[in-house]
Amino acid sequence: MVPTPEALRELLRDPPPSPLTVLKRFGSRASPGFLSFPRPGFTLSLDLPNQGEETFAHFARLERVAVEAGGALYPAKDARMSRESFERSFPRLPELVAHLDPAFSSSFWRRVSR
Repeated sequence: MVPTPEALRELLRDPPPSPLTVLKRFGSRASPGFLSFPRPGFTLSLDLPNQGEETFAHFARLERVAVEAGGALYPAKDARMSRESFERSFPRLPELVAHLDPAFSSSFWRRVSR
């Protein structure tokens, strides 16, 4: 999720090759969920073939641009999001954590939680 056209332009500068690319624009309605992904702005989906470190470098640049612009990565489809990016992307995260079962665990949650 990228909230500004400027950030979207930066994401599309020197894009990695993607066999499937989807660009959507969300409206201005706020989503009520703790980890709701939709928010005003654009969403850009890229399917990147794994080329090792080159692909990881692309992911890091794309993540940095999106998060610095106030956007977010989509947690349900992410495999590399950093803890810092997750926390910055979802400001209602502390509200969710207050309701979690302490025994809850997943590989994603272990990567992005404290």
